[in-house]
Amino acid sequence: MRSLIEQKIEDSKNQEIDLAPLLDVVFILLIFFIVTTVFVKETGVEVDKPSAVSSQQLQKSVLMLAITDAGQVMYAGTNIGVAGVRATLMQASRTKARPLVIQADKRVPTELLVKVIDQAKLAGVENISLAAQVK
Repeated sequence: MRSLIEQKIEDSKNQEIDLAPLLDVVFILLIFFIVTTVFVKETGVEVDKPSAVSSQQLQKSVLMLAITDAGQVMYAGTNIGVAGVRATLMQASRTKARPLVIQADKRVPTELLVKVIDQAKLAGVENISLAAQVK
């Protein structure tokens, strides 16, 4: 006959933890976070933005263009130039009208900025904002 301690040791060796419910919860949480995440396409370049006192946060679902100090117009990491602004923005906003945020470097000539804004207006974008740093 075995002692009581030997029986308890034998019983504890046979016990297993069921991980299936834990894995189910983890997968459900993963799917929840993937579905609710908002993806914003960045411009792909770092721009030295001017500062402004009246700057404010905008919504997440915006179109973003960057104008570098070298005069390149960037969208999603690609140099589209001034000539490609209209076609790119028409394609990007064909399903839903979204606002446009232009990240222009401090040293960008006003003429280039006006050309980009003009092409965006011709593409049908109604709400155009300039990115700035909070002063």
